[in-house]
Amino acid sequence: MQHSNACPAPLWLTQSRLSPRPDSLTLDWLFDEGSLTRRLTRLSCDGFSVTPLFEGWATLRSDECAALELVEGSEGWVREVYLRGHGEAWVFARSVASRTALQGDGLHMDELGSRSLGELLFCDQAFQRRAIEVCHYPEDWLPAEAKTPELWARRSRFDRGALSVLVAEIFLPSLWRAAHAHPENC
Repeated sequence: MQHSNACPAPLWLTQSRLSPRPDSLTLDWLFDEGSLTRRLTRLSCDGFSVTPLFEGWATLRSDECAALELVEGSEGWVREVYLRGHGEAWVFARSVASRTALQGDGLHMDELGSRSLGELLFCDQAFQRRAIEVCHYPEDWLPAEAKTPELWARRSRFDRGALSVLVAEIFLPSLWRAAHAHPENC
């Protein structure tokens, strides 16, 4: 798990504030409001899988606390996974939610295992997705084997009553290779 409050937080921007803009393929992936799980499943022709890297209670980063409107240093559930196509890590995802909101809500993030949190959020109509924000993700926040500078990331907050889940998805170079090489229909 990445513990870095030591690394300065990136500036997360909405599409209207993004400058300079990336190429059209990157923009399409970053600001697609549909389920990333479903899109990766299409791109991989059903060769999609989730590999959990870390799940547990931890102190949330300052940018996560701000996005969730929590006091700095709040504790929450942290889930870090790889989203894979044909076994290759395409996306590193980090999802967080505050301890107090989770304990009162009944969403069992600790029981997901290799299931996709995104699919659960998109299947529950009670969740409302806020605006997608993007940045170049700090290299120090990535798992050792994925450390690459200037990777595009996006995040959005999903709200259901008092529960808010912040989902960040970092697009790895292998995803861009696959997206350029293969159409999204099998």
